[in-house]
Amino acid sequence: MREDRFLTGILIGIALIAAAALGLFFLRDGQSEYGPEDTPEGVTRNYLVALYNEDFDRAYRYLAEDENKPTPETFRQAFLSRQLDYSNFTAQTLDASIDGDEARVSVQVRSGGLLDGYSLTETALLTRQDGEWKLTYMPYPFWMWDWFQPDIRPEPKFLPQGD
Repeated sequence: MREDRFLTGILIGIALIAAAALGLFFLRDGQSEYGPEDTPEGVTRNYLVALYNEDFDRAYRYLAEDENKPTPETFRQAFLSRQLDYSNFTAQTLDASIDGDEARVSVQVRSGGLLDGYSLTETALLTRQDGEWKLTYMPYPFWMWDWFQPDIRPEPKFLPQGD
């Protein structure tokens, strides 16, 4: 009799965990819809949604026009080749601060599961170009380290020639 209650308790616990997992799955699924694009938070969120939807052309359109911008193919290949692999990460935009044509958006990046995961709050950087907010930086793993970075090459040093 006592074993039956113990087994029943275990089964109820498993059922509750399964129900919680399904609930989280369906609640999270609603976050994959695009929103307004007239705020830095909206552009940042839509960039993330486009990546999760594997709409790399749309995600690329949120990048600023600037020197050292990756080509569309380089951008797409970074994700398809898993140089940038966000499959075990989730991200959520939080608040933004705007200073003229520059903006900073706090992005909470989570990795892993319930027991072995971690959470960091990083910053996305945007600039206003032709009246639209465009990204110039996003946290890893949603952005390659060398995008929009200047191409710095050392200048050759010449050794003095002997007489």
